Amino acid sequence: MRAHLIAVGERMPAWVQQGFAEYAKRLSRELPLDLVEVCAKSRDPARAMSEEAAALLAAIPKGAHVVALDGRGKPWSSEELAQQLQRWRMQGKDLALLVGGADGFAPELLDRVDQKWSLGPMTLPHPLVRIIVAEQLYRAASLLANHPYHRG
Repeated sequence: MRAHLIAVGERMPAWVQQGFAEYAKRLSRELPLDLVEVCAKSRDPARAMSEEAAALLAAIPKGAHVVALDGRGKPWSSEELAQQLQRWRMQGKDLALLVGGADGFAPELLDRVDQKWSLGPMTLPHPLVRIIVAEQLYRAASLLANHPYHRG
């Protein structure tokens, strides 16, 4: 199983790239994690959401289990995420985690996802979400492997 973090936005600051790369490297054996960046050209919010949805949908690997990072999704503790990761592994499919743009996801994209995951009630900067998701996936994989990284 491979995980694909498909995110709206390009040319992130170096600290974002470094943070994501650190956790992706740590995950490389347990859960290879790729980053795919997409963007929209329109400045009109409704049109941008539609363009982002098309780009995100086009980037999803065929047959992948799709999870949207969405504030209206289900929040999971680290232990619950580890259980989710175990279930995703049992499906034998790749995993696509979607991070939308500033205005959220278009309805046509949300109709396509298998699950919605919320990182909590706070609004987080989208570049930071990349690092948080990578770290939480590493923590979940560590829990499943009985690695001492998690000390919740």
